[in-house]
Amino acid sequence: PFIQKTIKSKILRRLGRKEFLEKGDRNKMNNFNKPADILILSIGESNLHFYEFVRPISQFLHYNKIRYFVRNYKDLPKLDLSKVKKIIIAGTTLKNNKFIKNIDKFERLKDFNGPILGICGGMQVLSLLYGGKLKKKQEIGFFKEKFNKDFLGMKGKKEVYHLHNNYATLPKDFNKYTASKITQAIKHKEKPIYGVLFHPEVRNKELIENFVNASF
Repeated sequence: PFIQKTIKSKILRRLGRKEFLEKGDRNKMNNFNKPADILILSIGESNLHFYEFVRPISQFLHYNKIRYFVRNYKDLPKLDLSKVKKIIIAGTTLKNNKFIKNIDKFERLKDFNGPILGICGGMQVLSLLYGGKLKKKQEIGFFKEKFNKDFLGMKGKKEVYHLHNNYATLPKDFNKYTASKITQAIKHKEKPIYGVLFHPEVRNKELIENFVNASF
């Protein structure tokens, strides 16, 4: 508990917030009545997860005056996806794997016509939906990855941040964009569906910016 509180306080100091959940984000989590540009899907189970993986994305959108909603993946089956233009599936903690057992909750994503970006666990979700297989491999820290071709502005060698216990094999309908044995970046061959195993909300926020601003 002490370690968790310490981590939490560091996150709060870094974000410069006094409240653990800001009123603005609470409203965006509960209000899905008006159209928005981005839906952020949270696949975690805790408030700490929210601040570590979801909040950096929502903060970027907020500062850039981009309309967004934040909802848990369990709400996905009943959401009206016609109200959003793009979807970002945020990453999650090392210990959280419950979303994998509920992969059926994500089936509606296959019928969504807009662009999708899956981050870490989000990439695993997309891979499993399209026939990939889950494999175990822990990677934590900063790694150099080589991008064979442009991927949302990522070219050549880039330092990225890894935090995962699992990865997914490449689905047949997707192309691989990195030279590493474990696929770090994928894109659907025909649809604007992207996935990254690393965490651009920690390092390489320009990838998220390029996804949000791109016209597909």
